[in-house]
Amino acid sequence: MKRFLAAATVSILLMAQPATAQSILRDAETESLFKDMSAPLVRAAGLSPRSVDVVLVNDDSINAFVIGGQTVYINAGLLQAASNANEVQGVIAHELGHIADGHVVLSDAGTRPAMGITLLSLVLGIAAMAAGSAEAGAGIMAAGQQAGLGSYLAFSRTVESSADAAAVRYLTSAGITGKGMLTFFKKLQQQEYRYGVENIDPFMQTHPLSGERIAHMSADLQASPAWNTKIDPMLDERLRRVKAKLEGYTMPPERTLADFPDTDPSIYAHYARAYAFHKAGYPQKADAEAAALLKADPANPYFQEIQGQILLEAGKPQEALAPLRSATQASGNNPLIATTFGHALIATEDKANYAEAIKVLRLAIGRDDDNPFAWYQLGTAYELTGDVPRAALATAERANMTGDQRTAVRSARTAMAGIPANTTDWIRAQDIAMTAQNDIDDNPKKYKRR
Repeated sequence: MKRFLAAATVSILLMAQPATAQSILRDAETESLFKDMSAPLVRAAGLSPRSVDVVLVNDDSINAFVIGGQTVYINAGLLQAASNANEVQGVIAHELGHIADGHVVLSDAGTRPAMGITLLSLVLGIAAMAAGSAEAGAGIMAAGQQAGLGSYLAFSRTVESSADAAAVRYLTSAGITGKGMLTFFKKLQQQEYRYGVENIDPFMQTHPLSGERIAHMSADLQASPAWNTKIDPMLDERLRRVKAKLEGYTMPPERTLADFPDTDPSIYAHYARAYAFHKAGYPQKADAEAAALLKADPANPYFQEIQGQILLEAGKPQEALAPLRSATQASGNNPLIATTFGHALIATEDKANYAEAIKVLRLAIGRDDDNPFAWYQLGTAYELTGDVPRAALATAERANMTGDQRTAVRSARTAMAGIPANTTDWIRAQDIAMTAQNDIDDNPKKYKRR
């Protein structure tokens, strides 16, 4: 029991850890799919699709979560476990319930009473020990820990039930069927059966048991006017492609090649094998798979992107320019694809390409400035063209984003010294220098030199 309590306490603490402690997977095609499948649900939740992000996490467990702000994190394992796009929409609707109802902000309402119970039990237990009753003191502390944990878990289950109810409302309002939400919960229920649901204490869980959740939601979802609404089949098609490329990117190549053998001529198989061969160091085979994709759909920007990426990372940046330029244009200057294009322009080591690289990369960060690699490439392009102050500014942006505040301050001040005062770039450098220095001053232990 003590071991279980310790493990449960650790799991609660892990819920509060930042997502940056895990690996975020950035992919233009995946993010576009997430945006399209979530937009009607975001609007139904009273939020703006421009302000809500759905982010993929490189974790093979079946999970999704929010940690504050307006970002939904979906693990790769959950995406792979989903049979269709509607199941993913059900999960997103649930997480939007947490965001719209401010559950992360309100989490103190659950943790504070639990902490109070735990601390009180510690005080009483120590007092009992001091009075000569070590066994009684240990018992009081153990009981207090269990009571504190139970208090938190009860709060957590209430919050999860509230998010379920919100998800039902959002699906109905958006005109999206809730069938996927129920089928996904049934998958979770099968996992509970696999591990012995009779051995699971429902009062020691952060979520209600899946069977209970299904029972509570079924009637309302089935009564919804949207229950028999068909889902756009293109969403399912796009999900299958994303899942295939995700397996090729995240799984060992031998696993991918077993799941998608050479005898499989489907788009999904070519996609998965392209990434698997590329990752395994077989550029010719990877390029052949990319060529097969483009033969099937020559104008697809994501197929053009993978061909360009394979050529670029195989040391052929000049050959990568054509497919990456086409991918950038066909995707409406998607910032992730544009960043790869900018990288290829720089990698040619041709001075004639540097001005275009700066233009492309500035446009990319103008649309998505939360991309350290794009800032690194832009800084490189500036340095290669002799614009040292703006190269320093790009370094300051990247350092500030990654938490390297000393470098941010130093680089921002270098930028200010060479950029005309009171211009847009100079003001931005000043802002970075001030905020980074304030962070250093406010957290001296964190930035103490070793």
